[in-house]
Amino acid sequence: MTADDSYGRLDDDDYPAYTMGRAADMLGTTQGFLRAIGEARLITPLRSEGGHRRYSRYQLRIAARARELVDQGTPIEAACRIVILEDQLEEAQRINAEYRRGAESCAPSASA
Repeated sequence: MTADDSYGRLDDDDYPAYTMGRAADMLGTTQGFLRAIGEARLITPLRSEGGHRRYSRYQLRIAARARELVDQGTPIEAACRIVILEDQLEEAQRINAEYRRGAESCAPSASA
């Protein structure tokens, strides 16, 4: 991947643009916290060719939500499970909305 290719991907929420140190700084947390949520399988950072963890903006949003819960006193394992369930619920609601729109577009109109 060339530098020009990398610049085009900076708008990509899934592009692993952030090192562990930068991610921790952005979240106001420790690198240990990022390792812990990785061990809890909340996020799985990609690895650079040198084996260093790299995080995407999407992963940082998930980590930030987990940090909010931990800061409120929720144990890290429970916080990770809550965030996973919230993400699954959001996806299910999105799919349901798509099905509803599809069903409404196929339904015969009352004026026909």
